[in-house]
Amino acid sequence: MKQSIFGRMAQLAKANINSLLDQAEDPQKMLDQMVRDYTNNIAEAESAVAQTIGNLRMLQDDYNEDIKNAQDWGNKALAASRKADEYRAGGNAADAQKFDNLAKVALQRQMSSENEAKAAEPNIASQTEVVDRLKTGLDQMKGKLNQLTSKRNELVARSKTAAAQSQVHDALKSIDFMDPTSEVGRFEEKIRREEAKVRGQQELAASSLDAQFNQLEDLGEQTEIEARLAALKSGNSKPAIGAGGTAAPASSSTVDEAGFDKL
Repeated sequence: MKQSIFGRMAQLAKANINSLLDQAEDPQKMLDQMVRDYTNNIAEAESAVAQTIGNLRMLQDDYNEDIKNAQDWGNKALAASRKADEYRAGGNAADAQKFDNLAKVALQRQMSSENEAKAAEPNIASQTEVVDRLKTGLDQMKGKLNQLTSKRNELVARSKTAAAQSQVHDALKSIDFMDPTSEVGRFEEKIRREEAKVRGQQELAASSLDAQFNQLEDLGEQTEIEARLAALKSGNSKPAIGAGGTAAPASSSTVDEAGFDKL
């Protein structure tokens, strides 16, 4: 159980650290650092390759010097041998022997130089292969650096484009949220409600006036009836003449036919 708890705590700590690192990573800065690191690696590789090439050139110089020395000692041996032959032909055996000994010494040194040159040949060959491989690897590293630089430029451009698009998207979202047309629509709806309210008030007022006029007409008719009834009671049986010289008609609604029948 303790191991499980400690393991989970370690996993949680690593997850939080990785999350913080992911949030802190700036693509452009990280790519720039990668380019710098790879450039430094190439510089170190160039230094190592240069040192290896320098060592190879020293071996080649020593080899060439051994070859030259072997040729020189061969020439000296040939010259001493010829000199010994001249002295021997002249009857001077002592000088002839002396130059023969010199020729032998020269031949011995020639052989030593040839052996040294021969011994250096495998080392030179292997070092040449190493230098060729290092040069090829260095060229590949430089090619990779060019690709990395190009990719860095591409990714930085894409990152900036994505950031710009995100900014525009956020701006559009804020515009949608604070869209002025929505405010205009809200005001338009409010004004429509006010206009509808005014129409309702006008309609209500018109219906109220009609009712008042109807009440006035009924009141005028009742007043006419009361006036005629008063005239009948006073003994004046002539009906009252309305405007225009005609008798005002009695309201049919006030005539009780049943009452006349009883009379």
